[in-house]
Amino acid sequence: MEFNLSLDQLQLKEAVIEFARRELVDDLSGREKRREFFWEGWKKCAEFGLPGMPVPEQYGGLGLDPLSCVVALEALGYGCPDHGLIFALNSHLWTCIKPLLTFGTDEQKEKYLPALVRGDKIGGHAMTEADAGSDAFSMRCRARKVGDRYLLNGAKIFITNAPIADLLLVFAVTDPEKGFGGVSAFIVEKGFPGFSIGQSIELMGLRTCPIGEVVLEDCEVPVSHRLGSEGAGAAIFHAEMEWERGCLFAAHLGAMQRTLETTVAHARERKQFGQAIGKNQAVSHKIADMAMRVELGRLILYKVAWMKGCGKRAPLESAFSKLFISESYLQNSLDALQIHGGYGYSVDYGLERHVRDSLGGRIYSGTSEIQRNIIASFLDL
Repeated sequence: MEFNLSLDQLQLKEAVIEFARRELVDDLSGREKRREFFWEGWKKCAEFGLPGMPVPEQYGGLGLDPLSCVVALEALGYGCPDHGLIFALNSHLWTCIKPLLTFGTDEQKEKYLPALVRGDKIGGHAMTEADAGSDAFSMRCRARKVGDRYLLNGAKIFITNAPIADLLLVFAVTDPEKGFGGVSAFIVEKGFPGFSIGQSIELMGLRTCPIGEVVLEDCEVPVSHRLGSEGAGAAIFHAEMEWERGCLFAAHLGAMQRTLETTVAHARERKQFGQAIGKNQAVSHKIADMAMRVELGRLILYKVAWMKGCGKRAPLESAFSKLFISESYLQNSLDALQIHGGYGYSVDYGLERHVRDSLGGRIYSGTSEIQRNIIASFLDL
């Protein structure tokens, strides 16, 4: 079993870190206070090629393998403290670009992928509803076929990128009698009749990422904009979640690595009672646990990427990865804040941002409880 990254992957990692540190750190505190999306940072990410990492060159992408994508996103999480920007980019990548690449027709891919890769258009997906969160397939949004189009009716909530998106993959029920098999996915552009954006939603963390409501009132969607066959929505959703639970949380891992290094440096430099606080077991053991979580998180994450690169499905492994890294990121953030004491609680040090942003990871992409349900189902429980 080979654990070494290739020279190309190591160079990619260093390049992304250098890029993020140079281009993606301006005025983060100010943008957080204003809850402002970092448009200039988005454009720079697109120029660097990040939205096109998994996309073939024929559509303007870089054609990177899954492990290289994970390495790049880990580096982005390490170098860029703007977790809202990273979250928006990941949603764009794994819930819009990747499903289009996997399930789209040649015409759909030609029409949308080049602009999405260039960052000229922003994408996402709309699944969650007020009464359909963890129980995603209890959605009430309906799609009724009328001639050469579908009429979509319903409302979606907590939709990443909704206030700024040019297109969303909207999931709606086409046949209520078929359960999971009665859900379909549609490529919905913001200019379609009957499509509108409701109120923006202010969150505890990820304050620079636009989140909002989507309202569909007899929204007219051409049949040519259905993604996959009618009733393929569940398969599309589960496929994209495998990618999101693997690749999105690579950025969390990078943030964990940065926090670990910051905390080690502080524990060496900060002196109390005549010695560095890292000499105290109460501190050093916390840091040892932080390091262990980073290492274990990286191992399971890289395994998911390796499996996807081999063309394998990884529903269990992606659940392991999402659950472990999201829970570990929160615990590491809390431990880092505690070790830094009053400085950690201060806004100036940025550690409280990690706590706020990491809390969301236990909820989105399927809550920690849902991940445990998935794991238990593979044990026939």
